Amino acid sequence: MKCEQCPVRHRAVCAQSEWDDLGQLESMKFYRSFEPGQLITCEGDRMDFVASVVSGAATLTRITEDGRAQIVGLLLPGDFLGRPGRETAAFNAAAVSKLVLCCFRHKPFNEMMQKTPQIAHRLLQMSLDELDAARDWMLLLGRKLAREKIASFLLIIAKRKAALHNSQLGGRMEVELPLSRAAMADYLGLTLETVSRQISALNREGMIELTDNRLVILPDFGLLANEAGGDSPGVWII
Repeated sequence: MKCEQCPVRHRAVCAQSEWDDLGQLESMKFYRSFEPGQLITCEGDRMDFVASVVSGAATLTRITEDGRAQIVGLLLPGDFLGRPGRETAAFNAAAVSKLVLCCFRHKPFNEMMQKTPQIAHRLLQMSLDELDAARDWMLLLGRKLAREKIASFLLIIAKRKAALHNSQLGGRMEVELPLSRAAMADYLGLTLETVSRQISALNREGMIELTDNRLVILPDFGLLANEAGGDSPGVWII
């Protein structure tokens, strides 16, 4: 796939790159595909590439001292995996759906970043967005009620979809959940029973419409935003 045809061209780390820079990235990149459940990286292991998510979704997890896995982030189309200059993985990363990554080896990417301010600036921008999102997520986990957490999660997914397709937020929207209900419970600090109960309640009250386990329709974005505590959740936490 050529860079100008990439579905995440305006959201990925190359979003601000000029055509000459895109040509150089074109010569460096390679694609990797993963099936649902397949491990991408292990925490602490050597990671010889960085990558942008082209399609699909992945979870980032940490293992606690007692051996439990905790989801600490999601990667969605346009998100960046890995850190320039760091050759070990900070998290366990695993595909939760069919996943395609656009990858770059560390050394040539680091060299290009040093010579190309657009890429360095875009990466800084994405890192600051990640920091803002982490702060938003701390508020959500620490202060919001279960119903507000579910509504906020749905809104964030909707905002990411709108940003990816350059479409306006509002009105009726359809979103595909990247996580199962069990994984949502883990990520939101809730039980599976609570997640199922709150989703059923939102469906019953007309706040959402369920078509299957993953596909959800939001009849009125503004109405659901009120259910999230009246705020507008920020960008997605990485």
